Amino acid sequence: MCSSLRKNASIQSVISYTEPKLHTGKTWYIDFTAYDPLEQKMKRKKYMLDGIPKLTDRRRRANEIITNLNVKLRSGWNPWANVENSRQYTPYIDIIQRYHIYLGKLYAAGTIKENTLKDYEKRLRVFEEYTAKHIPAIVYAYQIDQSFISDFLDYVLLDRDSSARTRNNYRTWLSSLCNWMMEKQYLTHNPVEKIRQLAEEEKKRSALTVPDIQKLKKYLQKENPHFLFLCQFAYYTFIRPDEISNIRLADINLKEQKVFIGSSISKNRKDGMVGLNDALIKSMLDLGVFNSPNDYYLFGKGFKPSREKVTTRVYRNYFNKVRAKLKFPDSYQFYSLKDTGIRDLANAEGIVIARDQARHADISTTNKYLKGADMTVHEETKHFEGNF
Repeated sequence: MCSSLRKNASIQSVISYTEPKLHTGKTWYIDFTAYDPLEQKMKRKKYMLDGIPKLTDRRRRANEIITNLNVKLRSGWNPWANVENSRQYTPYIDIIQRYHIYLGKLYAAGTIKENTLKDYEKRLRVFEEYTAKHIPAIVYAYQIDQSFISDFLDYVLLDRDSSARTRNNYRTWLSSLCNWMMEKQYLTHNPVEKIRQLAEEEKKRSALTVPDIQKLKKYLQKENPHFLFLCQFAYYTFIRPDEISNIRLADINLKEQKVFIGSSISKNRKDGMVGLNDALIKSMLDLGVFNSPNDYYLFGKGFKPSREKVTTRVYRNYFNKVRAKLKFPDSYQFYSLKDTGIRDLANAEGIVIARDQARHADISTTNKYLKGADMTVHEETKHFEGNF
C-alpha cells in the first residue's frame, strides 16, 4: 500500500500548486489549488474578500494576501498540512528505510549490541505492520503525531494483548525513534513526550529458595554437569546472560581468580572485573575447561567451551525444561540465579561486596535484588561458600 502511494505522490507533487489569483465581480475572492498529500489530489483553497467595504482597501488587501501566499507556497508551505518545513513531507517509507540503515550503522560501530539491534528491529516491524493498515494511510512524516502514537500504543496493549511493561517498552523505543526524526527535521517535536507510562505489574521473577537451589544442584550434577557449571557461574559472578554468552577463555585469569568483562560486551559499555570463587575454579578444572583454545567461548554449544557461540535463548530454554522437571514455579528464571547469588552474597559478606561484584554504580541498585585488569576484586568473593 505504501509503495503505491509513494509512486503516486513524489516530493514534486506534494509542493505543486497553482498561482493565487484575484477574482472580482459580484463576489471578490482569491483562490489557488494545492496538492493534498493525504487525499492524493489537487484541492482548491479560497479566501473571501467581501467583508472589506471599500474597493480600494479590498484590492490592497488582496495584493497583500497574494504576495504572502506566493512567498509561503514557494517555501514549501501547504494549506492542507500543518507543517513548518518541507522535510516534514518526506515519505514515511523513506524514513523507515533510513532508520533501518541507521540502526545497522550503530551496531557496526559497537554503539548498540546485537540483542538491542534485534529488539529494535522487532519493534520496528510491528510498527510497520500497524502503519500499513492505518486509515488514513501514513504517507508523510508530519502524520506521526501524538494521536497516532497513542493509537499505536493502544494497539500494542489491547490488540496484541501485551503487558503494561511491554507497552511501556514500546513507548521508550518510540521516543528514541521520534528524537532521531527530530534531529533529521522530519518532526518539530517529540509526540511521545505527553504520553504517560502505565503502571506496571511486578516482575514475574524471584530468587530461588535455599532448598530449591540445592535441589537444582543435585539434579544437574547427575544430568548435566556443564549446565550446572553455567548456572553456578551466573549465581556466583552476577554476570548478565548476554555477557556470559560472549565470554571467552582468554578473559579468565585463573591465577588471580577473576574474569574480565570488556566494554564491547558489557551492558554499561564499561570494562569490568569480576571475582571467581573457589567453587567455580574447581568446577572449571574438574570439567577440563582449559583444555580448549583461548579464543573459544566459555559457554558455547552444549554449554561447553566452543568455537561456536550460542544465544542466551539456549540457556533460558534448557533452564525452563529443568524447571518443569523439578516442578519449580514459573517465577524461577535463568536470570533468577543472579538475583539469588546477590541475595546470598549480600547476606553473607555485606551489601558493599555484593554491589562491587554485581558492578552496580550504587547500593540502591543492589538493594533491588534483596526483597580493566587493575580493577578491585574483593578477596571475600573468591572464597565465598554459597548454597549452590
